Amino acid sequence: MTSLHLSAKQEMVERFLDAAARGDLTQVSTLLSNAASLINETGYSGWTALMLAARNGHYHVVEALLSHGCDKFSVNSSSHTAFDIAKFWGHRHISDLLGRTDNSCQRVLPGFDLNQHENYFNRETLDRLAVKRTDKVWLEAKQSNPDTVYLLFSNLSPMVNSSQEDDNARVETKLCRFRYEAVKELLQKPATVLIFLGVEKRKKPSSSSSKTEEGVQEPPAWFAISTNEDPAALFKLCREKNCSFPKLPNRDLLKFSEEEAGVVAQARSTLAWHDRYSFCPTCGSSTKLEEGGYKRSCLNSDCRSLKGVHSTCYPQVCPVVIMLVIHPDGNQCLLGRKKIFPAGMFSCLAGFIEPGEAIEEAVRREVEEESSVKVGPVQYVSCQPWPMPSNLMIGCMAVAISTDIKVDENEIEEARWFPRQQVIDSLCRGATVFLNPSRMADAQQTIKDNLYVSV
Repeated sequence: MTSLHLSAKQEMVERFLDAAARGDLTQVSTLLSNAASLINETGYSGWTALMLAARNGHYHVVEALLSHGCDKFSVNSSSHTAFDIAKFWGHRHISDLLGRTDNSCQRVLPGFDLNQHENYFNRETLDRLAVKRTDKVWLEAKQSNPDTVYLLFSNLSPMVNSSQEDDNARVETKLCRFRYEAVKELLQKPATVLIFLGVEKRKKPSSSSSKTEEGVQEPPAWFAISTNEDPAALFKLCREKNCSFPKLPNRDLLKFSEEEAGVVAQARSTLAWHDRYSFCPTCGSSTKLEEGGYKRSCLNSDCRSLKGVHSTCYPQVCPVVIMLVIHPDGNQCLLGRKKIFPAGMFSCLAGFIEPGEAIEEAVRREVEEESSVKVGPVQYVSCQPWPMPSNLMIGCMAVAISTDIKVDENEIEEARWFPRQQVIDSLCRGATVFLNPSRMADAQQTIKDNLYVSV
């Protein structure tokens, strides 16, 4: 009896798949009305009715199957989706239909806590106190205050002190901190750029108003100085040993504690903007620094940048999307490598957001340009400043709706689908499957956010 029942079901599945392959919309609809469970049944090599209809160019059958809620993320034994199949056989009208996003894509992106972590450059140890940037009297008083902290930058690199307790210990990098007496001569030089970073946050904030109560000392203020003085002369200002200015920002700026990393991100990004905007981008005239280093004003009184609000007057941030693309089966992710990467290193794909482009569209465009993989839904994960020189890395996860890879060799050298467990082993268990991006990079946090959810 059981054998007869199974045979009848198998026969119905074969009739259903055959009708989809032939484009018989009437029979497909009739069979589904009698047995809705047929919708995602598979036949030879894991092919579904949707795949067969897509293979043979039957648009109306594909449309009907999608309306009945079939799983367009299913893959056959060759790991191809219906989208892949339609595209391969040149049925663009069907691949366009399958490429549209909908809520069913969310099954590949499980829920997670967006606030469960803090990225490397995100730590805010200073209260930026933006309301004081226009208070020249207050700023000048803070500059000469003996408790004020100064950070010294040369060629956009901060002076640091590096120490190592023994041969096996990791080198610890700390910012060199100066007081007013050590830097007051630098402050008088015309080429010096000074920016106000903020004041130290109180560990136990007072419940009173923002005004300092009588007898309560204000927290120390922090400033950053950029100078073109000879580095050898600058080292003489520091009492610490083993001081230096890092030469490789992409590596050396990832060696700070997280408490100092956020300060470095703020200072370096702002100083990098000043380095590029010495002259007005609107008329070409010289500019002057204002508002504690967060504005430059044109010295040409006729310049139109002085009329109304202009973005060229304020520090610029370049947004970059960095995305972990998830395979339709939910158990693989797409990683790529550039030629400049160390041997064996793979990371998330990334790219700049273009003017007039949304985050989601930038993710889809960059992934397709670099790997030819088409992306459906996109979900924001987290972001962090990236002061090389002044980017904002916007971490996202995305669901692929195609799986075939063809890299743009001008952008990346290689891209591959990596199984979930292989990536987890590399990130957490010290396996040497492939090198992963630095723990400080947004790429690693984005990878972890998705991979740990379903483990």
